[in-house]
Amino acid sequence: MIVITIDQRKSRTGPDKVESLLHRLAEQYAVVRNFERTAGDEIQGVLDDGVAAVALALDVAGTGEWSVGIGIGDVQTPMPVETRAGRGPAFEHAREAVERAKNSSGSLALSGRGTEAERLEAELQLIALVNARRTESSAEAGILVSQGMTQQQVAARLEISQQAVSARLASGLWYETERLTVLAGRALHEYSTMTEGS
Repeated sequence: MIVITIDQRKSRTGPDKVESLLHRLAEQYAVVRNFERTAGDEIQGVLDDGVAAVALALDVAGTGEWSVGIGIGDVQTPMPVETRAGRGPAFEHAREAVERAKNSSGSLALSGRGTEAERLEAELQLIALVNARRTESSAEAGILVSQGMTQQQVAARLEISQQAVSARLASGLWYETERLTVLAGRALHEYSTMTEGS
């Protein structure tokens, strides 16, 4: 199982953003147990889909407003209705991961048994860093492509040449990171399935 713990960064000097994030996550992601506020400016949810977990973690960490910890492992069953009442190694790993995420590359960390967790964490941190360092124009072009538009359509929308679109995507390593994100999601799903009951 996959437990994700998210903690607001610099919460003592800014407004509480938890409720707006909870609302967005509920609308955009399918989960096993809903994200809930667990303490102060921290929330936690449970997923069983590695692809969705990677997308969610990168999405949230990419805002620069949150530290994201991913925990992989068993959870005690039957699971309680409320996420905050959950127990088991996955919850413990998520707690350890979110603490490391506060000082980690990309504000993201992953914890679980074995060396696979370390490899997956390195991949996700690399993706998060590349995403964060894209220029606004590169990110804009990439988002439109991810929505299903062709480079020609993006060029028409942005009123630039197709060559300019291609250059923006290349400078942001868009296709490379998208491919790595998909592969990391599949690997996380397989890893989370393999660790159950071990």
